[in-house]
Amino acid sequence: MINILWFLFIVFSFLVAALNGRMEQISPAIFQAITDTVNLFLALIGPMAFWLGIMNIAKKSKLTDLIASLLRPIIKLIFPDIPENDPASGAIVMNITANILGLGNAATPLGIKAMQELQRLNNNSTKASFAMCTLLAINTAGLTLIPATIISLRAASGSEDPGIILFTTIFATLFSTITALIFDKFFRLISS
Repeated sequence: MINILWFLFIVFSFLVAALNGRMEQISPAIFQAITDTVNLFLALIGPMAFWLGIMNIAKKSKLTDLIASLLRPIIKLIFPDIPENDPASGAIVMNITANILGLGNAATPLGIKAMQELQRLNNNSTKASFAMCTLLAINTAGLTLIPATIISLRAASGSEDPGIILFTTIFATLFSTITALIFDKFFRLISS
């Protein structure tokens, strides 16, 4: 489906350029977009390496274990279906910790691992469990205390104060996470 959408975008762009008599601007625009993409990618390498290094230091210094121990009672409350000391609980904690630290790149494989662990506990292989839906809601809402990726993008784009979004990000993601959990609980109740 996405391939069809991209194809339609490209065809539509050529049609608009042709109708406006600006076909000569297509080729420079394509190469400028390629150049901008590569420059942004190169500018992100440093900040992303820094934040991923911080995550590794946090992991090796047992800071993530401390965060995990603080999150375990909350995880047990949010995911009552998961048995005590199940590997799924640890995978969920690591995924949520990476999201809280704003490391979406690191959170993605951890989220996949958490979903695999939840699927192992799922009795129905064709339908998502309540725990899987809850994890998806939490990941979609994305509680973030340190928006490392966004700060890196803002810095790479030349922002004078890339960290100015810190408090608004915390507020917005906290509100969205609470809303997601309320709706998750509501849909659990009406589905049961």
